[in-house]
Amino acid sequence: MTGTHVQARAQHRWAGLGVLVLAVTLVALDATVLSLAIPSISGTLRPSSTQLLWIGDAYSFVLAGLLVSMGALSDRIGRKRLLLLGSTAFGAASVLAAYAPSPGWLILARALLGVAGATIMPSTLSLIRALFPDARERATAIGIWGAGATAGAALGPLVGGVLLEHFWWGSVFLLNLPVLALLLALGAWLLPESRDPRPGRWDVASVALSMAGVIGVVYAVKEAAAHGPFTHWSIPASFAVGAAALVLFVRRQLRLDTPLLDVRLFADRRFTAAVVATLTSLIGLSGVIFFMSQYLQLVRGMSPLAAGIAELPAFAGAVAGGLLTARAARRFGTRATLTAGLLAMGAGIAVLGLLHRDSAYLLLGTSFLAAGTAEGVVYTLASDLVLGSAPAEKSGAASAVSETAYELGTALGIALVGSAVTAIYAGALTVPEGVSAEGAAQARESIGGAVDVAAALPGPLGTRLLDGAELAFVHGVNTAAWLAAALLLTAAATSWILLRTRRPARREEGHPAPAEARPAPRTHEPVH
Repeated sequence: MTGTHVQARAQHRWAGLGVLVLAVTLVALDATVLSLAIPSISGTLRPSSTQLLWIGDAYSFVLAGLLVSMGALSDRIGRKRLLLLGSTAFGAASVLAAYAPSPGWLILARALLGVAGATIMPSTLSLIRALFPDARERATAIGIWGAGATAGAALGPLVGGVLLEHFWWGSVFLLNLPVLALLLALGAWLLPESRDPRPGRWDVASVALSMAGVIGVVYAVKEAAAHGPFTHWSIPASFAVGAAALVLFVRRQLRLDTPLLDVRLFADRRFTAAVVATLTSLIGLSGVIFFMSQYLQLVRGMSPLAAGIAELPAFAGAVAGGLLTARAARRFGTRATLTAGLLAMGAGIAVLGLLHRDSAYLLLGTSFLAAGTAEGVVYTLASDLVLGSAPAEKSGAASAVSETAYELGTALGIALVGSAVTAIYAGALTVPEGVSAEGAAQARESIGGAVDVAAALPGPLGTRLLDGAELAFVHGVNTAAWLAAALLLTAAATSWILLRTRRPARREEGHPAPAEARPAPRTHEPVH
């Protein structure tokens, strides 16, 4: 093969990577672009506090519940094919969300977006393995891919702010359509097809068990955090059903010749460390960030565009962190880099525990920059660990585990941290005398409700209510930030322990290591 042909193939690979980065950026963007639109949605659709949380995390819940199933499906029918089919469905669901006439409709549309997104995410990461069989090139490619994913999540508020400055809240969903059109056109041309040559059958019972397990447990945790674990019989019942389904799912995978998810992957400490790091970091990060957009607009009085610009350091940091990860890991080692990333993210979020109503922007900017940079490092490195520790033919299913941890962490973060902020806010809010019982109930639902009630009250009374609501909300954010920081410190310690290198047993000179002590050979060739 001539040098010109080699160069052309290399250029084709990197162009294909650009398509995958576009896809993952879009899915990540859709998870956060809604955050700045929450105040507008509250004013237009009048959702309850519970509906508001569901609008925020229905997307991630469904995405998390289906990623493993869709990852295994991509190994069977082809990763490129599923990516293109999912992108088409994502566009249709975006239109439904944009024109939602009620909170229930919007929650349903966000769930459908999650179904479509679940077909896109694992396909992108596993196709990187097909495009880049060389481990060093693949590490660089995953760094760029990770930068796109974290940058998309961080860029969401800025994009949302620009759109909301000129259009109604539904425009944040219609933004997906031109991007998807470009993705479909370029993806059909540049991406190779890749699948497992011996996939076995797609076990429907495993699909049902995985969905029931994830959604049942997450729903129970969310409702317990919002209302208490025993306020309604459905909460412990959902948890019991979900936990039982997960146990049955694991037992079934161990018996099947071709499991939907090879749970033996978790025997690899690198794989487990990566999944734990991704899950816990996103639980800590996503819940706090979800409420920061409300803080900037409803407490600080910023416009959506100004709030998006204020969060820009998180975007810049996420890009830088993702691109620098491979170099940092080669210089300092995977263990030190991943642990340092989790510690830095915890420190960045802990800064928000010092937040006041009128804190200087330097405090906010420092927190956003530190958390964004650290998240770029953690997410990129964890993805590389997952992909490198799984056999090539199972890359779709392994990638799905990584993405499930990401989306499940996002959903749990909004549910748990969001519910904690809401509960602390409601408990700390003192409604002044003169406010009707109906107005007081609305004010305790959310800070958005308090702003609406205060606007309809006489000047001094409305001002007192608004002051109390702002103080209570900031108190909730402070407490949630400290809790999230503690969780990230725990994740850092866990990753440090799991990635500890085991010393090989000493043996006499001239005697080879036993067969079980030697690493099994692994092919990194793509499966076409």
